[in-house]
Amino acid sequence: MPETPHSPPPLEVSAVVKSFSQGTTEVRALDGTELSVAAGEFVAIMGASGSGKSTLLHVMAGLAGVDSGSVRVEGKDLATMKDAVLTRFRRDRIGLVFQAFNLIPVLTAEDNVRLPVMDQPGSLEKARKLLDKLGLQARRHHKPDALSGGEQQRVAIARALVSDPAIILADEPTGSLDSATGQELCRLLRGLSSDEGRTIVMVTHEPAVAMWADRIVVLRDGRRLAEFATPAGHDPEAVALAYQHALHAPAGS
Repeated sequence: MPETPHSPPPLEVSAVVKSFSQGTTEVRALDGTELSVAAGEFVAIMGASGSGKSTLLHVMAGLAGVDSGSVRVEGKDLATMKDAVLTRFRRDRIGLVFQAFNLIPVLTAEDNVRLPVMDQPGSLEKARKLLDKLGLQARRHHKPDALSGGEQQRVAIARALVSDPAIILADEPTGSLDSATGQELCRLLRGLSSDEGRTIVMVTHEPAVAMWADRIVVLRDGRRLAEFATPAGHDPEAVALAYQHALHAPAGS
């Protein structure tokens, strides 16, 4: 949904701190992280293993709380919501896509897509339209074990879209796919942003995946080091060079 001059952005992360205990040691996974994402923007978050990028996605999704700071989706602070309210809000306004697909094995593709809106009128028609749009019209009655990895991830994306969310959050969505299928999925996400105005935040460590975004944000040790616009032409080598430069740039540049 496009922003109006008076509407809040789909996502605002403000000074978020998140720590975990490992034995007697406290590990600060996020250390004052800031991020704002505009309507229709496609943002990739990059960083090495342990940089905090998946933790950031989890707090943005309301799957984990924060120690301090705030995460706001469409202006609503997730930390102020009671569990039942947050669960409904996440179902309706946040679309989630994970590396592992997380499809229900006993349900067909169609019913997996319908699941978040099963109790709403028109859910079957919505699911069928999305599966048709994603090229899965002939596979809608198949269960996950009869689908390829790429098909399963497209079903997962359809499920994320079925409630028409404010934002789609994707955590390493190509991680379980071969490179060719992964690139097809990236083109699909790029099209959802460019052609439909979908707001997408994607976590990845791969330049060949991040290159499809509008903007790349780099994390290290839970801190936002830098960001840069994605080089033109979907060039993974250019993204890799810019990423390495960002890792050595002053924080926040």
